[in-house]
Amino acid sequence: MNASSFQFLDNKWQQHPSYPIVKPNQIRLVLCFAGKERIEETNIYQSLHIEFPNAELMICSTAGEIYQQNVQDQSIICVALEFENTVLKTSSVSIQDFPDSYSAAAKLIDNLPKEELCYLMVFSDGSLVNGSELVKGLNKATGNKVLITGGLAGDGPNFKSTLLGLNKSPSEGQIVVIGFYGKNLLVTHGSEGGWDMFGLEKEITKSKANVLYEIDHENALELYKKYLGPEIENLPGASLLFPLSVTIPGIEKPVVRTILSIDETLKSMTFAGDVPVGSKVKFMRGNFDKLTAAAAIAAQKTIPFGKPNPDFSLLISCVGRKLILGSRAEEEVEAVSEIFENKTPIAGFYAYGEISPFNEGGDCQLHNQTMTITSFYELP
Repeated sequence: MNASSFQFLDNKWQQHPSYPIVKPNQIRLVLCFAGKERIEETNIYQSLHIEFPNAELMICSTAGEIYQQNVQDQSIICVALEFENTVLKTSSVSIQDFPDSYSAAAKLIDNLPKEELCYLMVFSDGSLVNGSELVKGLNKATGNKVLITGGLAGDGPNFKSTLLGLNKSPSEGQIVVIGFYGKNLLVTHGSEGGWDMFGLEKEITKSKANVLYEIDHENALELYKKYLGPEIENLPGASLLFPLSVTIPGIEKPVVRTILSIDETLKSMTFAGDVPVGSKVKFMRGNFDKLTAAAAIAAQKTIPFGKPNPDFSLLISCVGRKLILGSRAEEEVEAVSEIFENKTPIAGFYAYGEISPFNEGGDCQLHNQTMTITSFYELP
């Protein structure tokens, strides 16, 4: 497996100098990450199709692009992947064609062959799709027997609409899965947060899907404002800096949930994933050093014992982390690169949600506020 990174500058694709020149007609998969404004003003699909005529082309809008050790905004980057012994199959649907995200997931998997399927990479619209239901549907459709990782597309800090496309120009409402087949591909994963929890554990007593109304029978928004203190002046933007730790009934480990919006009229909060009644919650806040250290831990977890550095690592971090880290966002990417001895091609984006099992394995989960890393090793 060979991986090379490219950036679209001066109306052409320019390869990162750290890795060997690839033969474009041998590339089988291109993952392109770009700011939504750049996607809307540039015919990225056409330029990719001309550059890599035999590749599956996935284009995803972001809340920031990861290009080797750099974190960028409103740029266009891609990673081009060549495989020796791995076969790819792809599937995409529009959420508008289904009653819910769970049903869309079932159709995505139904479109793919099952024999020798070893890994699924998923990218989803980050505004119109319920990420929690999507993940549940993917788990059910695969019988929880296939590793699934990926993320939700972004729109910077705006949360208005996101764009995604598979072998066509990106549009709203798309969900894409890429199936990897064969016995020679080893895919590993790691996901870490690094957030500090504070306050007493409480229980969700009223919610609907991803909309939260009450915690311990108190209005959730008013309670949340008490915990924000002076940051209340910066709502709704400040909500990204104070996510919730949510332990869902039936799941031992907590997941982190990012607040997407607040409704002052209904006194409710909408999250990037489901917040079921009966879940235990704690408030969280960021710590620069812990966030960066967590990214390094996530990278370390993707290195299996006795294996060399990955052939390629896909980094999907959360927009909330980027907002907290600010100008220091590159530090978490640099920490990952250092774990790989600065020898591994890395690319990715800042997302509205990260998809991965917990580090101990098990079902795929929707996470927020994590650095989630997927590493690839193609074996002889």
